[in-house]
Amino acid sequence: MKTERSEQLYKASCERMPGGVNSPVRAFYNVGRTPLFIASATGSSITDVDGNTYIDYVCSWGPGILGHAHPRVVEAVQRACADGLTYGAPTEKELTLAELVHQCMPSIEMMRMVNSGTEAVMSAIRAARGYTGRDMIVKFKGCYHGHSDGLLVKAGSASLTSAVPDSAGVPASYTENTLVALYNDEDSVRELFEKYGERIACLIVEPVAANMGVVLPKDGFLPFIRKITEQYGALLIFDEVITGFRLGLGGAQEYYGIRPDLTTLGKIVGGGMPMAVYGGRRDVMECVLPVGKVYQAGTLSGNPIATTAGIETLKILMERPSVYDEIEKKASALAEAYRSTGKVYVNQIGSLLSAFFTEKPVEDYDTAVTSDTERYSRYFTHMLENGIYVAPSQYEAMFVSAAHTEEEIAKTAEAVRAFL
Repeated sequence: MKTERSEQLYKASCERMPGGVNSPVRAFYNVGRTPLFIASATGSSITDVDGNTYIDYVCSWGPGILGHAHPRVVEAVQRACADGLTYGAPTEKELTLAELVHQCMPSIEMMRMVNSGTEAVMSAIRAARGYTGRDMIVKFKGCYHGHSDGLLVKAGSASLTSAVPDSAGVPASYTENTLVALYNDEDSVRELFEKYGERIACLIVEPVAANMGVVLPKDGFLPFIRKITEQYGALLIFDEVITGFRLGLGGAQEYYGIRPDLTTLGKIVGGGMPMAVYGGRRDVMECVLPVGKVYQAGTLSGNPIATTAGIETLKILMERPSVYDEIEKKASALAEAYRSTGKVYVNQIGSLLSAFFTEKPVEDYDTAVTSDTERYSRYFTHMLENGIYVAPSQYEAMFVSAAHTEEEIAKTAEAVRAFL
């Protein structure tokens, strides 16, 4: 495994970018290695600048459900580029994509297109506050909703209602209206609503948590939060940036049979291009300018290149719904390879899975962090040296795509067993 060119590029990049990267997890700090600089990707594999090729289970953190550089998506984008990259004006493609999204997720009656999951969540919360006239929001410890100021918080050790900024540069006043509950803990949610219910604008949740590793909701948890938000007149926001179109065309809301008031989408909705969506109930979305008084804007929102990629990706998934059964079977085979060793705890749903380096059941943030991160680091290096690229952090998901072959799944399973 050669790394000379990646090491050269990383050293040079550190002079121009914090940590040499444009997103923290790429720096490989968690695993004590020089990050790989990727030169190309196709199907289920990526190739770095030193010529090493790996089976890829990061899939650009989720959008690669069809694999990298799917020919139909690439060809559609190339044709679109010839007509211009962006206009800052409406296009028919925005309407086409909106209709496809609504067809897949009927709860999204009206929507806005933006450029990232962070922007989608930030805008959805603003819309919820504008609609309800309330300021407070509820989020869950361990659930990540992007890097906007009011959401970079976790629970204080003294009280569930104590939310302090989780990043330098975020004034405490920005998070004073953010309440933090415990994922999968109904009592913690009930406590907040009993105390602050008339001031809570919305509750936001990853219906399947995927940013503390994959953590599934307990039976009854999602119906409970749907019921309690309705009881107190707060809106329920499903952050489906990862689960949207991953657990099926209808996302987690279809999978679990819960209709949220607002939904945020990213990753797959742009087919790998910078693209995200927030939307939901018509009466809520009509609070957004120019119809209502909630401000949100963006020059590149719904740009013709990203919408093209999104349209083509969703069309492929809609034409071939069997893909979901196929990738779930592959993910299940991988999960069983980990479980069969008896050395890790595995959560898996659809094409998402996480192997936690703990033998305890992982049901929330506190159980997730019992994982042995030093052992994960050794596992990461072992997999890399066997030609397999997994997330450089214990607390990220593993993504399986339609492009992964049975042979690649078997090779990965063999490497897993060899390490464990």
